[in-house]
Amino acid sequence: MKIANLFTKKKPTISFEVFPPNEIYSLDEVYKVIDELAELKPDFISVTYGAGGATRGRTVEIASKIKNENHIEALAHLTCIGAEKSEIDNILSELEKNNIENILALRGDFPKDKTDMKTGDFSHACDLVKYLKGKKSFSVGGAYYPEGHQDTNDLLDLFNLKIKVDSGTDFLISQIFFDNEQFYEFRDKLKKLNINIPLVAGIMPVTNAKQIRKITSLCGCTIPDKLKKILDRYENNPKALKEAGIAYATEQIIDLITSDIDGIHLYTMNKVETAKKIMESIQNIRKEFEEAV
Repeated sequence: MKIANLFTKKKPTISFEVFPPNEIYSLDEVYKVIDELAELKPDFISVTYGAGGATRGRTVEIASKIKNENHIEALAHLTCIGAEKSEIDNILSELEKNNIENILALRGDFPKDKTDMKTGDFSHACDLVKYLKGKKSFSVGGAYYPEGHQDTNDLLDLFNLKIKVDSGTDFLISQIFFDNEQFYEFRDKLKKLNINIPLVAGIMPVTNAKQIRKITSLCGCTIPDKLKKILDRYENNPKALKEAGIAYATEQIIDLITSDIDGIHLYTMNKVETAKKIMESIQNIRKEFEEAV
């Protein structure tokens, strides 16, 4: 099923993101993570790249397992910066062979040394969206940034998002954020721009203070005072920080669901236990919405 059609059948959707093998997780361990996450019955699972767009081939392989072995819709990340159309076509062909119908179209990160970057056929995510929609085989999602993209200003970011949506994006998944009020303000701005496609909120449970500070510095996401107090208080107490971080993310999710969010996308960082605890905490809320449909 194409993910775009999920939003017409239920609300909110619940989905997870996993990342491919790295120095911490072997392929077998990633598969074990997926098997355990599948037991939580998400609506779809997305597969990201490694750092700098690495492990692209693994993305297709892992997405295939999710779709064809776990029987859950898979959302494959696809970056385009510096890519030739022939490269993209090869990946699309592999996705189609594996029954993958959903792609998250992303620009991707520039190489640290831009002098080594190929020109490629795509400069922006909207270029990739247009190309994918011309193929008609995929449901295409895009990314959005409730606090604005770190490479531009708020006004230009909204303008670029409008172009991406008008290019054919079916749904949007957000970068992480920790302040729901900022998200609601951003959602109101999108309504004024007549951006009415489904908005999925990306939530990352805070279980490692050092890691989250690094991530927020890279993506430009702010840490609210309430969360900062948690980090400062429990930074050297991993068990307490994990408990508090899960509680904070759960509170965010409940508030978003109650405020009619189209979907929740949990950045799991391949931590199954964290995802399980959050899903247990919202199971009755999720059930109530499913019964109302």
